[in-house]
Amino acid sequence: MTERPRALFAMTSRNVPRVFPPDVLARLRARVDIDPALVAEDFTDARVREALARTEILITGWGCPRLDTPVLDAAPALRAVLHAAGSVKGFTTPEVWRRGIAVSSAAAANALPVAEYTLAMILLAGKDTFALRDRLRADRAFPHGDMLPGTGNYGRRVGVVGASRVGRRLIELLRPHDLRVSLTDPYVDEAEATRLGVPLLPLDELLRTCDIVTLHAPRTPETRHLLGARELALMPAGSVLINTARGALVDHDALVGELRAGRLSAVLDVTDPEPLPADSPLYDLPNAFLTPHLAGSQGNEVARLGLTVVEEAERLVGGGELAYAVDPGELGRVA
Repeated sequence: MTERPRALFAMTSRNVPRVFPPDVLARLRARVDIDPALVAEDFTDARVREALARTEILITGWGCPRLDTPVLDAAPALRAVLHAAGSVKGFTTPEVWRRGIAVSSAAAANALPVAEYTLAMILLAGKDTFALRDRLRADRAFPHGDMLPGTGNYGRRVGVVGASRVGRRLIELLRPHDLRVSLTDPYVDEAEATRLGVPLLPLDELLRTCDIVTLHAPRTPETRHLLGARELALMPAGSVLINTARGALVDHDALVGELRAGRLSAVLDVTDPEPLPADSPLYDLPNAFLTPHLAGSQGNEVARLGLTVVEEAERLVGGGELAYAVDPGELGRVA
């Protein structure tokens, strides 16, 4: 039997059994030599430093310490970093790429629950579920004889801002429904939009013509307050904004103004700051539906991230190519 390469977990220790439950961990250990009891939360720890000297594959996750030059110098055999979460920006450094270390991310696996959450919110918002729930709670009676004009998902216009992994997965999930979906993304051309099966619109036109706008762009200096007072004012009265991307994409002061005026509604899984201060008006506005950053992998969903890493490890050890390799040239425009 070929000797298994040495691997080391580098993340918050409590996340190891969550991301790698027994069946997933067993499959990982069949391909790499890894001790689940030794987790690198601090690369200066003596036992970690000793293990790092022999480590070929680093299995990272939430809480991974920064991979700076001293850490990489202490890991001369390191050839791959397999990240059991989304973005690698928080812990990788330019030195990782200069040394030719392969980096893989489970961002695609984490995109699925975000897209599922967004799909659910789009369909619920189209039926005006949140306002009608409150109305039922207040009146204790159905609105008999009222066909609820303005509600329903048939032909509802949905605008997707950002052809990220989440944005693309959402477009796939929306396809079976009788919705009219459009996309805006400065990095997507007409040919790519055609392959995705959606019309490509400038941001302003998408905002003016859609009933529901859902954000899936990364947070960069260019996207901070992507939707400010001017952009929010373009959205039709009665339309809904959904944000599962980053809170900083939206100017919250401008959004609060629109919500107080009753012109728009919002579903916010992310905010800026996060969490919001206790006195934020967003908690109490009836047309703001807040959830605590739960769209991404939670509970049993995090095992999907571990499984993605295991599959990458199997490819790597088997001499194949990584399916989810991170391109350092794209880090400036992805989450």
